[in-house]
Amino acid sequence: MPIKNNGEKCRCVMVIDWNQKGGEQTSPDRPSIPAATYVRMSTEHQKYSTDNQTAAIRRYAEKNGFEIVRYYADEGKSGLRLVGRDALQRLLTDVEQGDANYKAILVYDVSRWGRFQDPDEAAEVELRCKRQGIQVHYCAEQFENDGSMGSSIIKTVKRAMAGEYSRELSVKVFNGQANLIRLGYRQGGAPGFGLRRQLIDQHGNFKTELTRGEHKSIATDRVILVPGPEKEIRIVKRIYELFVNQKVQEAEIAKILNGEGISTDWDRPWTRGTIHQILINEKYVGNNVWGRTSFKLKKDHVANPEEDWIRANGAFTGIVDLDVFNLAQSIIAARDQRLSDEAMLQKLAAILEKRGYLSGLVIDEADDCPSSSSYSHRFGSLLRAYALVGFVPDHDYRYLEINRALRRMYPDLLSEIMGGIKAAGGAAKQSAENDLLTINDEFTASIVIVRCIQTTSGSLRWKVRLDTALRPDITVVVRMAPGNSEAYDYYLLPLLDMQEAVLRLCEFNGLSLDAYRFDDLSRFYQMASRRSILEVA
Repeated sequence: MPIKNNGEKCRCVMVIDWNQKGGEQTSPDRPSIPAATYVRMSTEHQKYSTDNQTAAIRRYAEKNGFEIVRYYADEGKSGLRLVGRDALQRLLTDVEQGDANYKAILVYDVSRWGRFQDPDEAAEVELRCKRQGIQVHYCAEQFENDGSMGSSIIKTVKRAMAGEYSRELSVKVFNGQANLIRLGYRQGGAPGFGLRRQLIDQHGNFKTELTRGEHKSIATDRVILVPGPEKEIRIVKRIYELFVNQKVQEAEIAKILNGEGISTDWDRPWTRGTIHQILINEKYVGNNVWGRTSFKLKKDHVANPEEDWIRANGAFTGIVDLDVFNLAQSIIAARDQRLSDEAMLQKLAAILEKRGYLSGLVIDEADDCPSSSSYSHRFGSLLRAYALVGFVPDHDYRYLEINRALRRMYPDLLSEIMGGIKAAGGAAKQSAENDLLTINDEFTASIVIVRCIQTTSGSLRWKVRLDTALRPDITVVVRMAPGNSEAYDYYLLPLLDMQEAVLRLCEFNGLSLDAYRFDDLSRFYQMASRRSILEVA
C-alpha cells in the first residue's frame, strides 16, 4: 500500500471513463494529432448550434489525442449542396491544394457534413479529403469511421437518412405554407404599389402596418395585404382606366406617369414591365396566389402549371373592380392571340439576339412584344418558349454566389476609397444607415459594385442601378471584370447628368457615358483633395 510523504497510508483508486470510445483512455505521452473542425448550422434546432457542436468536438479531441489547429464554420447554411457553403468549400480547397496543416477533420455528425439528396455526393466530399490522407471523424456518432464494412454500412444509411430528413421537411414546409395561403395570409414579398402589409395576431386582430424591410417577430402572428394610401390607390385605378377604357399601352402609361413625376413604390421610374405587372397581378382584386414557381431542395427553379398554383380568391380587400381586371386580362390575351406561335417566337428570338439572355422581366420590358405570361400560357411554360428559341437559362444561379462575394468585398472597397480620400488630403464621413459618403462636407458619393455578365456571344454587360432615393452627387461605379474577382474600370457618374435609374452598359457606350469612365480612382481622389489658398496662388 503506497505511503504518503508524511508517513500516512493512502488508498489508490482507478477511474475508468466508460464514455471513452473503445474503452481506452488517451495516453498523456502520445503526441497530439493536428485536426481541423467543421461545424454547420442551418435554422433547425438549438442542439445543432455551432457552439454546441464545437463543445462536443473539443471533448472528443481531448479524449482521442487531437489538437485543434483550425476552425471552419458555416452558420445559417443549408446542407443540401456545396453552393453557398463558403467554409466547406474553403476547407476542400485547403485540403486539395496542400494548405492544410492538419491530419484529420472533426465533424459533429453525418448530417452536419451535409444533407445531400444523393448519398454518393456526400461520400464524394469525404473521399476528396481521404485522397489527400486526411481522415474525417464524426464525433457524436456511435460508429468509428474506420473504413470497416460495419461502419461503411451505417454511414451510408446515415447519409440517406440525412437527405430524407430534408425531403420530409420540404414537404411539410410546403404544405404548411400552402395552408396559410388558403387561409388568406401573405407569404413573403413586397406588397406592391397601392398595397401595404398588415400584421395581425393569431386571433385576427390588427397590430401594426409593416414598413419596407420589417418582418414579424412572433411566430403566431400573420401578415395580410390591405389597401395602401388613397393617392396610390387612385393611381392604380387610373392605370386600369387608361389601359381598359382609353386603350393606352403599358409603355405609354409609364411615360405619362414619369412625365408627371410619379414614382413607383421603390422610388423608381415606371417602365412597361412595372405597369404590366400591376395589370396582371391578382392581388389587386384581393386574390392570394402562391406557388407560380418552385425551388424545392435547392434545385432548379421550376415554373409550375397554373392548375398547381395555390390560391385563395377574395382573401384581401381589393382595390380594383373584378370586372375591370377581367377586361384587362381579355385585352392582353386578345392582343397576344392575334400573333401566331411562329410570330411570337420570332419576337422572342429578336429579344434574345439583342439582349443576349432572357427572363420574364426582360420580356415584359420589351416594346411591341407579348408579355412573359402570354408566352407561358401559349407554350406551356417560359422554359419551353426559351428552348424553342435556343436559350438555356443558367439553372445553377451562379449569380447569387457572385452577388454574395461582391457584398463581402464592399466593406474593404469602401475602406480603401476612404483611405484614398484621406491620402489625397480630403476627409470623408460614412453614414451608418446607408454607407453614403460625405466628402469635405461639400458633396456626397455612393459606391456601387456592378457584376459582370458575359453573354453567349462573349460580349460583356453590366447593369447599374442608381440610388434614386439617396440621390448622391456622384455615384462611383466599380465595374467588375469577367470572373468578378477584380475591378475592370470605374465610372464617376454625376447626379446632374444621369436621367435614368437603371443603366445597361456594354464594353463601349459612346461619349455620353464613356466620358465618365476611368481606369482607376485617381480622378475621384483629386476631386476630394484640398489645397491651401497660398498653394493655389
